[in-house]
Amino acid sequence: MMEEEELEFVEELEAVLQLTPDVQLAIEQVFPSQDPLDRADFNAVEYINTLFPTEQSLANIDEVVNKIRLKIRRLDDNIRTVVRGQTNVGQDGRQALEEAQKAIQQLFGKIKDIKDKAEKSEQMVKEITRDIKQLDHAKRHLTTSITTLNHLHMLAGGVDSLEAMTRRRQYGEVANLLQGVMNVLEHFHRYMGIPQIRQLSERVKAAQTELGQQILADFEEAFPSQGTKRPGGPSNVLRDACLINILDPRIKQEIIKKFIKQHLSEYLVLFQENQDVAWLDKIDRRYAWIKRQLVDYEEKYGRMFPREWYMAERIAVEFCHITRTELAKIMRTRAKEIEVKLLLFAIQRTTNFEGFLAKRFSGCTLTDGTLKKPESPPASTNPFLEDEAAPEMEELAMEKGDSEQPKKPKAPDNPFHGIVSKCFEPHLYVYIESQDKNLGELIDRFVADFKAQGPPKPSMDEGGAVLPSCADLFVYYKKCMVQCSQLSTGEPMIALTTIFQKYLQEYAWKILSGNLPKTTSSSGGLTISSLLKEKEGSEVAKFTLEELCLICSILSTAEYCLATTQQLEEKLKEKVDVSLIERINLSGEMDTFSTVISSSIQLLVQDLDAACDPALTAMSKMQWQNVEHVGDQSPYVTSVILHIKQNVPIIRDNLASTRKYFTQFCIKFANSFIPKFITHLFKCKPISMVGAEQLLLDTHSLKMVLLDLPSIGSQVVRKAPASYTKIVVKGMTRAEMILKVVMAPHEPLVVFVDNYIKLLTDCNTETFQKILDMKGLKRSEQSSTLELFRQRLPTPPSGPEGSSSLSLLAPTPEQESSRIRKLEKLIKKRL
Repeated sequence: MMEEEELEFVEELEAVLQLTPDVQLAIEQVFPSQDPLDRADFNAVEYINTLFPTEQSLANIDEVVNKIRLKIRRLDDNIRTVVRGQTNVGQDGRQALEEAQKAIQQLFGKIKDIKDKAEKSEQMVKEITRDIKQLDHAKRHLTTSITTLNHLHMLAGGVDSLEAMTRRRQYGEVANLLQGVMNVLEHFHRYMGIPQIRQLSERVKAAQTELGQQILADFEEAFPSQGTKRPGGPSNVLRDACLINILDPRIKQEIIKKFIKQHLSEYLVLFQENQDVAWLDKIDRRYAWIKRQLVDYEEKYGRMFPREWYMAERIAVEFCHITRTELAKIMRTRAKEIEVKLLLFAIQRTTNFEGFLAKRFSGCTLTDGTLKKPESPPASTNPFLEDEAAPEMEELAMEKGDSEQPKKPKAPDNPFHGIVSKCFEPHLYVYIESQDKNLGELIDRFVADFKAQGPPKPSMDEGGAVLPSCADLFVYYKKCMVQCSQLSTGEPMIALTTIFQKYLQEYAWKILSGNLPKTTSSSGGLTISSLLKEKEGSEVAKFTLEELCLICSILSTAEYCLATTQQLEEKLKEKVDVSLIERINLSGEMDTFSTVISSSIQLLVQDLDAACDPALTAMSKMQWQNVEHVGDQSPYVTSVILHIKQNVPIIRDNLASTRKYFTQFCIKFANSFIPKFITHLFKCKPISMVGAEQLLLDTHSLKMVLLDLPSIGSQVVRKAPASYTKIVVKGMTRAEMILKVVMAPHEPLVVFVDNYIKLLTDCNTETFQKILDMKGLKRSEQSSTLELFRQRLPTPPSGPEGSSSLSLLAPTPEQESSRIRKLEKLIKKRL
C-alpha cells in the first residue's frame, strides 16, 4: 500500500510540474539558466550518459552522487526558507488594506469640509455684491433716462426751431438742423407707442413736407414756367435750399425737372418746326445755342446746385432728347427734301456734338448702355486692316474730291453716341441709295479709265501690278462702312453690304473678266516649214507682251480682291449687330474672284499651249522612218523651248507677288502639254529604229526643259515645287517608255509583249495598238501580237505599279540593250 501511495504521489507531482509553454518561456526569461536540470524537456537517461560517457568514468560515481545530494540539500533549504517567509504575508496584507481604507475615509472627510467652506464663501460673496449690482443697474438706468431726456429736449427744441426757420426760409441752417433732428429721431423708434413721441415724429414729417413744398414754390417763383425772363443771378436762399440732402427724392427730381424745362423753353420757341433755322442745313445753330446755354449756366447757376446733381449734364441730355424728337418729326414731314449731302452734313455735325459731350461729361446720368471699346487691328496694307479712324464725313458730303485729311484715332468710349444721331437712321436709305449711285458711277469711271489708259505697261523688275482702281474701290468701301457703322449697326449695314456685293460682282466682270484678252480659234499662218527653219517664232504667240502683262495684272488684282473681300466680310461682321452677323456673307463674291483667277491662269496656259501646237503638229507629220542618223534636238523641240523661254519669264516676273498662282500655272501647263505631246507622239508612224532614238533624245530634252520651267531664264535658280516635278517626271517618263517599247524588236513576240507590260504597265489594248502602228507592223502581224497580248495580260494587278512601270532594267534582247546603251551615251554627251 505504501508503494502505491508513493507512486500516486509521484504521478501527481509530475502532473503538477507540467507547465505550459508560455509559463516555461516566462520562467526562462526571468531566471535564465544553462543547467540541464532546469530544461523543460529534461531526460534523466541522457543526463546520466552525459555524466558517465564511458565505463572508466564510473570510477568517480560516489563523487557525483555526493555532489547531487549536496545540490538537493541546498534546494531543500531554499524552498524551506521561502515557505517560511510566506507564512506572515497574508496577515501583513490585511493590515495594510485596513490602513489604506482608514486613510481614504480621512481624505473624504477633509474634501467635504472644504466643499462646505466654499459654499459658505460663495453665499457670503453674493450677499456682499448684491448691493453693488443694484447700484450698477440704477446707474445705467439713470444714464439712459438722462440721455433720453436730453434727446427728447433736443428733438422738441429742434422741431420748434425747424418750423420757425422754415417759415423764415433760413435754408442754410435748416439743412444742418434737419439732419440732426432726423438723427435724434432715430433713437425714439422704440418709443413710438408713447403719444408725445409719436406727435413729435409727425411734426417732423409735416415740417419736411412743408419744407419741400416751400422750396418748390420758391423755385417756381424764381424760375416761372411761363416767364419770359429769368432772374439775373442765383439766389443764396435757393443755393442753401439745394444743400438739403434729406428731402424727398421726388422734390429733388421736381426741382431739376422744372429748372431744365424753364432753361430749355427758349430753345423750343427758337427752333420750332416752322422756323427756318429748324432745318438740317442750319443744325449747327442748335448745337451752338446749347453750348452758349451751358456756358451761361456755369456762370450764373454753377454754384447754386450741388456738384453731385450734375445739372449741366442733365441740361445737355434733355436737350439731346428734345433735339432727337424734333429732328425726327421735321424729317418725317420734309422727307422729300433730304439729300445725301445734307444728311451727311447733319450727321457729321451731330456726331461731332456727341463727341463734344463725351469729352465734357461722364454720362453718369444716362440710362442707356455705353458703346463697347473698339479693338485696334494690326497694321496692314489692306484698308480693312488699318487702324480705324474718325472719317471726314463733312468733307465727303459737302466737297467731293477734296484730299483726305489726317485721321484722328477714334475715341475709345462715347456714352453719348447715338443720343441724337439715332433719329437719322430711318432716313439712311437716302445714304444707301446715294452710295449705290456713286459706286455705279465709280465702276463706269473705272471702265472708261481702263479703255482710255489701256492695259498696264509691262514691267520685268517688279511683280504684276494690281490695278489702281481696285485699291480705290476698297478704300471707298472702307469709308462707306465706317460712316454707316457710326450711323447705325442695324439694317442699314445689311443694305450697304448688299450694295457692296453688287459692285464687287460688277467689278469682277466688267473690269477684270471683261478686260481679259479674247482667244481666237485660228492658228493659220504657221507652217511646218516655218518651224523647221527655226525662226524667232514670236508670231506663234497669240498674246502680245502687253496682253500677257494685262492677264497677270488682272490675276494679281483678283487675288488682292479675294483677300480684301474676306477682310471686308470680317470687318462688316464686327460692325453689325450680333443678331445680324449671319446675314453677312460675301462667299459668292470671293468665288467670283476665284473664277477670275482660274480663267486668267487658264488663258496663260492656253496661250503657251497653243504656241506649242504647231511644233507638235510638225513633229507628228515628219517622216520618222526616213531618219538616217541621230543628231541634235529636232527643230520642233527648239521651237517649243523658244516659246517657253519667251512666255514663262514674263509670266513669272509679273506674278512675283503671287508665287502660288505661278506654280498653279506651271502645273496646269504640264498637265496640258504632256498628254498632248504623248498624243502627237502616237501620230508619229511609222518610226524606224533611228527615228525612235531621235524622238527619245527630243523627249529627254523636253523633259529637262519642263523640269527647269519654273526658273527658266531667271538669274536666281530655285528648286521647282515637288508637286510640279512629280507631274513632269511621271508624264515624260511615260513618253520615254513608249519610245523604248517602239525601239524594241517585235520578235520574239513573247519577249516584246512582256517588255511592253513591264515598261508601261498599260493593259489598254488601244495603247498597244497605237504602238504597233508606230512600229509599222502589218495588220496580219498585229492580229497575232494583239492576241498574244491579251493572253499575257495579268488578271489581277499584283505588286506596286510604280516599280514595275518605271523599271528600266527589265531583261531585253542583246540588240535592244546595245541600242539603248548607245542612246543613253549620246544623251549624256549632249548634256
